[in-house]
Amino acid sequence: MAMAALRREGRRLLLPMASQATIGAARSGLVAEEVVPFGARSVSTQVVRNRMKSVKNIQKITKAMKMVAASKLRAIQSKAENSRGLWQPFTALLGDAAGVDVKKSVIVTISSDKGLCGGINSTSVKVSKGLHKVTSGPDKEVKYVILGEKAKVQLVRDSRKDIEISITELQKNPLNFTQVAVLADDILKNVEYDALRIVFNKFHSVVSFIPTVTTVLSPETVERESEGGMLGNLDSYEIEGGETKAEVLQNLTEFQFACVLFNASLENACSEQGARMSAMDSSSRNAGEMLDRLTLTYNRTRQASITTELTEIISGASALEG
Repeated sequence: MAMAALRREGRRLLLPMASQATIGAARSGLVAEEVVPFGARSVSTQVVRNRMKSVKNIQKITKAMKMVAASKLRAIQSKAENSRGLWQPFTALLGDAAGVDVKKSVIVTISSDKGLCGGINSTSVKVSKGLHKVTSGPDKEVKYVILGEKAKVQLVRDSRKDIEISITELQKNPLNFTQVAVLADDILKNVEYDALRIVFNKFHSVVSFIPTVTTVLSPETVERESEGGMLGNLDSYEIEGGETKAEVLQNLTEFQFACVLFNASLENACSEQGARMSAMDSSSRNAGEMLDRLTLTYNRTRQASITTELTEIISGASALEG
């Protein structure tokens, strides 16, 4: 509803403009010109009042959206910080071989479903496209798995054939590990991969986020790379319980991907709300500055109108006395 009201108020600003008498106001960008008869000396105060009313309404909406984003950020931030402990042990065990050379890569791009949050989604898409360009080749296959409407809209323009899975409205309800684990299991069942590269924005502060890429390797790739000494300390552990190394790696890979996806989704959600807070705060300040300029223009226009009326009254009285 807030976004609909914001668009409605934006349309109210697009008043008809055409008049030779209001070129000065148009140059300053403060008021829209009113269609007035040729020879009119100034814009009507009604036009300025309408513009001021629209700017005030937009400012109220942006302030409300900032408070909503702040409330959501507080709810998600603690969960995101706690989830970092889920995937960090896997880095020590299996390593994070971002530069491993594989034939089948899947880029999991995480974005938001809504806009008005700065360039956070564009950053994820740019990183994903760069990864696609680096990892693609004559004998290599690179596919996309997209989480979020905004990344889907941008990637579908020039990479439609490479999109394997697209999922939206992931953050419609509060995220939990069970929900993300089911989603991760569905992704693993429907794609063939040697390496999964998860692209997301890691939350650093309200005004800062870091584009991050985390790599999850398939069990076969992990076994091959561990033999070459490219990964962590996997071979220093003994396997108990009668399971083979391949079965253990399969379970580790599935759990690792679920943990990484859960943390990445929460980190990106935090970054989204922080970016939205910053964007709405800037919009509110800009609206306040515009309102100050419009108030000054309104007062000048009103004073000029009063002065003109007084001059006409005095001239008429002088004519009658003469």
